[in-house]
Amino acid sequence: MSSNNRKEPSFRQSVDALYNRAIRHMNISEGLAEKIRVCNSTYTVRFGVKLRGDFHTFTGYRSVHSEHAEPVKGGIRYAMSVNQDEVEALAALMTYKCAVVEVPFGGSKGGLRINPRDWSEDELERITRRFAFELIKRDLINPSQNVPAPDMGTGEKEMAWIADQYKRMNTTDIDARACVTGKPLNAGGIRGRTEATGRGIQYALRDFFRYPEDVKASGLKGDLKGKRIIVQGFGNVGYHAAKFLQEEDDAKITHILEYNGGLVNPKGIKVQEAKDWFTHHGSFKDCELGEFVEETKPLFEAECDILIPAAMEGVINLENADRIDANLIIEAANGPVTAGADEVLRKKGTVIIPDMYANAGGVTVSYFEWVKNLSHIRFGRMQRREEEARHRMLIEEIERATSNKLSKAFKERYIKGADELTLVRSGLDDTMRGSYATMRETWHDKRSDDPDFDLRTAAYIIAIQRVADSYKALGL
Repeated sequence: MSSNNRKEPSFRQSVDALYNRAIRHMNISEGLAEKIRVCNSTYTVRFGVKLRGDFHTFTGYRSVHSEHAEPVKGGIRYAMSVNQDEVEALAALMTYKCAVVEVPFGGSKGGLRINPRDWSEDELERITRRFAFELIKRDLINPSQNVPAPDMGTGEKEMAWIADQYKRMNTTDIDARACVTGKPLNAGGIRGRTEATGRGIQYALRDFFRYPEDVKASGLKGDLKGKRIIVQGFGNVGYHAAKFLQEEDDAKITHILEYNGGLVNPKGIKVQEAKDWFTHHGSFKDCELGEFVEETKPLFEAECDILIPAAMEGVINLENADRIDANLIIEAANGPVTAGADEVLRKKGTVIIPDMYANAGGVTVSYFEWVKNLSHIRFGRMQRREEEARHRMLIEEIERATSNKLSKAFKERYIKGADELTLVRSGLDDTMRGSYATMRETWHDKRSDDPDFDLRTAAYIIAIQRVADSYKALGL
């Protein structure tokens, strides 16, 4: 219990509380507000798989929050913490996330109560295929209705198994590969998907630092160069965010925190070397890139410029919110700040870039992958060489007309046509930039009358209004 003696809300209660805070600023009928808030449906499945000479029963969920746009979209996570309330809260966040970044999906989420570390890869495949079978036969995995993606505890191989299971059950569906995103390249994936959420975090921070007014509100100055960053969670998202911010923006990653200890170096940690060490050893213990600290709780509360929670929901709560010493928090995970902690941090003046915008890189590039699977052609395949020919022709004409030779390095960069990865990054950058501009406009417009108004409430308002407009257009 915190010093203010308030009871900590559950994850779902936090999402509802933040939703209700935004509704108070909107002119939406009570009935429509309730329709948008509630989860449409949740399917619970309990299935058995014979493993290690005996039957093992697993419990899984697939929740559909809103079908104002279809298909609905949302990851599948593997964790022992998975439960119905968590899945429904995550599905709601997916609805708002897609609406904020204008990706034409409704919100969904899935989960399987399992610790993937307890099972071999072969066993995980059998479990995943059976879980997928239960969802597919109810159209809870379908290219036009419900499209999962990776989440905590899952990745490319699980998505490939699910896609193959769908194809086996729907042998004549030409769009079968579009039933799931986050697949390996050789199974219909797209370049840039693995890094997408971490890359989106980088783009979101760049967008924030483009506006001196926003930077000033956080008590920071300048740009990302030299900013001290704590990364909590060194999985796919935390690793890529830290890597890009260090290598491309010259930020200083001073702390990397994992479930079994943290690595600290005030001069900055070499992220790629740290990742290589952790992948090989499973821990930062004895790593010479910094000081290993087994108890990460005080590290999470260390002084920094930017805090990136990139693991679980609820890690910043009423118990520790008062001690968080960051000017800026960017939510790489879903729901890492509870509603109670959010209020404490706002009163302290901490600026929070909310999850529904900050970590939308994953669903944005998933959208690109889904479109690629439906179009059956790689992005850039039709136009890349034509672009190169036009650029080469222009360079040659400039050199002929001026009798001057342009540098070889410039010509190589300019002539090169856009490949799939370049187009994916361009589309993600454009999405994050446009969405932030809209969000901050609402933020500054409202905070002139209400100093307590924040970016999260702005994001909720934008998302709710877009969903409401969709329902009205459908005549509901």
